[in-house]
Amino acid sequence: MTTFKFNSDGLIPVIAQEASTNEVLMLAWMNQDAIDQTLKTKYAHYYSRSRQQLWKKGETSGNVQRVKSFSYDCDADAILLKVEQTGVACHTEHKTCFYRDIFKDDVPDANILDVLFNVIKERKAFRPEGSYTTYLFDKGVDKILKKVGEETSEVIIAAKNNNDELIYEASDLIYHLLVLLVNNGVELSDIYKELASRR
Repeated sequence: MTTFKFNSDGLIPVIAQEASTNEVLMLAWMNQDAIDQTLKTKYAHYYSRSRQQLWKKGETSGNVQRVKSFSYDCDADAILLKVEQTGVACHTEHKTCFYRDIFKDDVPDANILDVLFNVIKERKAFRPEGSYTTYLFDKGVDKILKKVGEETSEVIIAAKNNNDELIYEASDLIYHLLVLLVNNGVELSDIYKELASRR
């Protein structure tokens, strides 16, 4: 068994990362009991410094983390969990605790599909007025399917014409497909898994 280097409080920092996207979800702490429970159950357990007790992530909220891999760094003083996150990781109801940027270069987010997917899920839940996504959900699956069909045809036409419209039309299609997935209760992580199985 690995001998971890705990701090003076008997704790070691842990980074939890979404296994399917490598998105960093949260920073937490483990003691030896939390490590043992995580390895035994394959669900993330942490030590709460504020409550001074062991806790299973998502025990009350349902937002559990199924551990897919458990790694540690070269000095054995930090742990990396790759997890399958159910729901959101942050208590603020954001997917990740790292949602506030001080600096971000002008580069498209590598996880933009996840960001957009979560926005669409929020639209379905709260139905803000004036939102096109809200309009689609209010109209129902037939309207969504009609749009998926229309956008598919437009992608084909743009590809045949070999013009710059392909990027725009493909983006439209992907957006409407994401709306369809949310409407039908399919998680984006399910699509990632299926795609990974085809490599």
